[in-house]
Amino acid sequence: MSEENPTPEPDPQRPKLPHEIGHRQKTLAGEPAVVVVQQPPGLFRRMVGWLGWLGFGLCLMVIVGLYSSSQDYFDTTGGIQEKYHSLSKTSRTKIAVIDISGIIIEGNGFVKRQIDRIREDANVKAVVLRINSPGGTITGSDYLYHHLVQLRKDRELPMVVSMGSMAASGGYYIAMAVGDQEGSIYAEPTTTTGSIGVIIPHYDITGLMEELHIKDDSIATHPRKQMLSMTRSLTDDDRQILEQYIGYAFDRFKDIVKTGRPQFAEDSEALDKLATGEIFTAVQATKSGLVDEIGFVEAAIDRAIELASLEKNNVRVVTFKKPATLLGAIGFGAAHTPSLGLAQLLELSSPRAYYLATSLPALVSSN
Repeated sequence: MSEENPTPEPDPQRPKLPHEIGHRQKTLAGEPAVVVVQQPPGLFRRMVGWLGWLGFGLCLMVIVGLYSSSQDYFDTTGGIQEKYHSLSKTSRTKIAVIDISGIIIEGNGFVKRQIDRIREDANVKAVVLRINSPGGTITGSDYLYHHLVQLRKDRELPMVVSMGSMAASGGYYIAMAVGDQEGSIYAEPTTTTGSIGVIIPHYDITGLMEELHIKDDSIATHPRKQMLSMTRSLTDDDRQILEQYIGYAFDRFKDIVKTGRPQFAEDSEALDKLATGEIFTAVQATKSGLVDEIGFVEAAIDRAIELASLEKNNVRVVTFKKPATLLGAIGFGAAHTPSLGLAQLLELSSPRAYYLATSLPALVSSN
């Protein structure tokens, strides 16, 4: 008896329907096999995947930002960059050259960041102070001197000075950070140095005011509040007060010189003859004992290597440069000169005492 609904034989030419996919089929060897075909994920699953990757990217950016902020918080060097100067390109042992250039207004600038960078680098075995400065404010000069002395003592680093075109007044003051080490101050043949003294700039324009019928009608708690005003002449009492003030700063200057030039500690009169504010050539300074040797920066580096008991062919000399800015990168940084605002003008006009080789107040800061 035949079946009422016989199962039709599958047509091998007919394509499989979706519900038939995955049924057991026979392999060529005759054994059963399971063929599984995965369908592409739906729109919802794709959106969830995209959101997951987006969230991962955002989390990664947050982590990188927090790490960068943490590094900036603990970085005292201001992002300055180390740069190869000379000698070995592969040695880890370093001689660091600290650049001290321009007029010193405030000490907490590029020079201080170089000091901080060296303090944290155990590979630095000696320091060369490359000074090219006419000096600056008393406070700024003394600030840098203090931190250089601390660096030398804390790290027990030999320190040598290389004077550029000028190392006068506050620039010479900073050079005394080398201490009483013999043969530690080098000046180039054309260096100008000396200018050991203090100045408080003051200008009297009262005669011009009389001609122009201008009167200073400022109100102050005491006449001495305006004793350095250019609109008033100095009285004898005012001059005596100011001379006592700069006398203290002058005595400190000479005491600092004695720490770096110990021969003057035994002969104060010899120092008094030099501490007149006079500038000297390198030859004059060498003969008087203000400088040890005449030579270029390479000679100072060789002396630093000698003091640190290093091998010259196994030393890398490095310098530091300020971090690049966007304007500097596209060529506008060097040409950009900031204008003086009211705050800067008031700061420049405030009475200050200077270790500075000039008769004019400092108008530009290299920091």
